[in-house]
Amino acid sequence: MHVLGISGSPHLEGNTAFAVRYALRILEEAGAQTEFISLAGRNIHPCAGCHQHRSSGKCVYDDDMTPIYEAMLHCDGMILGSPVYMGMVTGQMKVMMDRTVLFRSQGALRLSGKIGAGIACGGFRNGGQELTLQAMHTFFLQQDMLVISDGPAYSHSGAAIVGKASEDALGLKTVENLARRMAKALGL
Repeated sequence: MHVLGISGSPHLEGNTAFAVRYALRILEEAGAQTEFISLAGRNIHPCAGCHQHRSSGKCVYDDDMTPIYEAMLHCDGMILGSPVYMGMVTGQMKVMMDRTVLFRSQGALRLSGKIGAGIACGGFRNGGQELTLQAMHTFFLQQDMLVISDGPAYSHSGAAIVGKASEDALGLKTVENLARRMAKALGL
């Protein structure tokens, strides 16, 4: 099983990257192959709504989204991580999500059946993480993916970090729970 982790932070080595990598390490221990992608510094053009993908199955833009498309198609499970920006996912994450509309073209849902999970990192314990996770869940559901949460004992919408990720023991426990639930969902 292959799990893709994507950090939607504009910071290459920030809290979100730490949290996503933490989850991927747990999945590796469970037997998964993992891949990490950071959206920091990537040139990803916003979707123009041109709908050219409907006939060609391809996006009109040839940019840094191309290898992300390939990684998404190759994975069995996907973890998205985003800092909370104004109560939502970052602009980088949203642009990436929008560009995957081509996976819904030509009568196919090419991400259908894959497992999706979210991690949100905020400045406060209730600093918008739930809404950020909800945006990620909407993305997964629009792609006909199966969505998991962090499960017992907390059973929230997903993993939620507050402040410095490496120092948030409770938040890292939700990340661990999320990763273990993904491993179980993938049959590991």
